[in-house]
Amino acid sequence: MKKISIITPCYNEEENLEELHERIHHVMEKLNYDYEYIVIDNASTDRSVEILRKLAAKDDRVKVIMNTRNFGHIRSPYYALLQTTGEAVVCMASDLQDPPERIPEFIKKWEQGYKVVIGVKTHSEESSLFFSLRTIYYRILRNL
Repeated sequence: MKKISIITPCYNEEENLEELHERIHHVMEKLNYDYEYIVIDNASTDRSVEILRKLAAKDDRVKVIMNTRNFGHIRSPYYALLQTTGEAVVCMASDLQDPPERIPEFIKKWEQGYKVVIGVKTHSEESSLFFSLRTIYYRILRNL
C-alpha cells in the first residue's frame, strides 16, 4: 500500500489542530493509502504543543516536530519534508484555509503522473477587497 505524507506547519493554531486532524483522518480513511501526518510547530506560545502531544499519543500516524523558535513558513515545511517516509507529500496550512477534503484530488493527479500538484485559491470568504488586494500583491511578487 502506498503511503502519503501530510505536512502542516503551525504557529499558535490551538483552535484548529483537533479539527484539522479529524478532517485529515476522515478524508484518508476513505482512501486506499497508508498515511503519516507530520505537524511542525514553530514555537507556539498558546496550547498548540499540548494539543499536538495529545493527538500524537492517541494516533500513531501523527508525528510532531517542535521547533525551539519560529523558522517561518518556508524553512519549517522544508525540514518536515526531510522527515517524510511517504511516496508523495501533501503540504497544507494548519489554519484550515487549505481544505483537507481536496487531498483526494491532489492524489489523483499525482497518480496520473504529475510530479507537482498545486491548489489555487480562486475565491475566498474574506471581503472581496482584501482578496483582490492579495491577488494583486501576489501577481506583483510573481512578476518580480
